[in-house]
Amino acid sequence: MNTLSYVTVDVFTSTRFEGNPLAVISDARGLSDAAMQKIATEFNYSEVTFVLPPEDPQNSARVRIFTPTMEIPFAGHPNVGTAHVLGQQAEIFGKPVGDTLRFEEKAGIVEVSLKRSGAKVAAAAIRAPQPLTIGDTIPAETITGCVSLDPGVIVDTTHAPVFASVGLNFAVAEVNGLEALATARPNLAGFQAAAGRQTTSGHDFSLFLYVRTAENPWNIRARMFAPLDNVPEDPATGSASAALGAYLVSLAPEADMNVRITIEQGVEMGRRSVITLDVVKSGGIVTDVVISGGCVSVMRGEISLQN
Repeated sequence: MNTLSYVTVDVFTSTRFEGNPLAVISDARGLSDAAMQKIATEFNYSEVTFVLPPEDPQNSARVRIFTPTMEIPFAGHPNVGTAHVLGQQAEIFGKPVGDTLRFEEKAGIVEVSLKRSGAKVAAAAIRAPQPLTIGDTIPAETITGCVSLDPGVIVDTTHAPVFASVGLNFAVAEVNGLEALATARPNLAGFQAAAGRQTTSGHDFSLFLYVRTAENPWNIRARMFAPLDNVPEDPATGSASAALGAYLVSLAPEADMNVRITIEQGVEMGRRSVITLDVVKSGGIVTDVVISGGCVSVMRGEISLQN
């Protein structure tokens, strides 16, 4: 095999050149770990996925996710985009493709439901692979040092800045308005200083900033910065959105809730993305988080494997 086929899609959008780009290698058999990392680094997207036959034949595929610098256990937009690409194939490794897919990933099994419009996949919904976990709180000065803001912009009435995860760990923090959100600029030295505080593994220190209002608390604007992963800013981050959404629902006073949350991201980058979350809370515990969104195909081509 001298060449390797790939497809790119823009995820969490229905408009080409918006949303979050993803490259999908739909048959990565024969590639070494090092080759996967080099390909991901070459694309320089926030993530690239490599699809392999499942270890358990009851599942659809094994999916490995690489940033430009490392492999990670789970991420939102790579799952939505990979499901979109595979869902338009007649088969995956000899098995017919239905409307439900199961991906084996380092974080666990990721279940995907496809929504079709005629012969095309219109959207995909994925279930977070792990329950919500909350780590250490983070000083406001650490957060604002990462994004060149004054500590006074941090809002802690709902929660202090904190680590949250449903499969991949993020620092999440609320700021006091769209102006502060728009002003944020990643400061590499600040991220390097903050990285020592991270208490769960998975990837380097990544920061999810957001704004919401009392009038529309479940409509959220956000930005995500991960310069230590060579991603200065990410236009759509499903895993961070899911962690934040689950955390906010867990903090709500109601013991039982079924909440739909909309998170708009990437606006400041000119790559608007819309991420939909459905979060279920029962007996005071978040029991289910589903991340959904649309995709649009952009490019396809071949990677040369030999000089």
